[in-house]
Amino acid sequence: MRKIAVLVSGGGTNLQAIIDAVESGAITNAQISVVISNNRNAYALERARAHGIPAVCISPRDYENRDLFNEDFLRQLNSYGVDLVVLAGFLVVIPEPMIKQYKNRIINVHPSLIPSFCGTGFYGLKVHEAALARGVKVTGATVHFVDEGTDTGPIILQKAVEVQPDDTPEVLQRRVMEQAEWKILPEAIRLIVNDRVSVMDGKVCITE
Repeated sequence: MRKIAVLVSGGGTNLQAIIDAVESGAITNAQISVVISNNRNAYALERARAHGIPAVCISPRDYENRDLFNEDFLRQLNSYGVDLVVLAGFLVVIPEPMIKQYKNRIINVHPSLIPSFCGTGFYGLKVHEAALARGVKVTGATVHFVDEGTDTGPIILQKAVEVQPDDTPEVLQRRVMEQAEWKILPEAIRLIVNDRVSVMDGKVCITE
């Protein structure tokens, strides 16, 4: 049984999709060992507690500097002995030592079809605002491994979503979550924890 840590900052809708997939058996061979948030008011922590999952807040505001936060964050994460770290709307930069220690064991879901509308400054509604401003007809979501860049790690799964003429950023955000994020994030986890994913020369290979 593989152990998963889910890192969140807000409401935790992607976390809920993972919880539902684990409880329904759609994700096999895995359990969520801890949910960690940088925001003590994140509703995601309540979602975790409602399902009996340890929920922890580790906030940079509680430390004198970012280095101390990074060190303690990694120490606390390591204490759970997890096999996979899932970023599900986590708005804190992952420190390089953590990326190196968990190489190809940290995944992130991003609300666009990378390489479009990604990188520094593209998060949350800003992604959908940019997509609508550009006038794209198709957007979507991407699950990728996390490396030292921003949204630059090897791509695991992508799913496209049509943009409608009357979309607002909020409406588009919801459709991307429902039709893409909540589907491909649990699926990526299922593949990884069952040893179906490998990385060769910076590209992902999936076997069934």
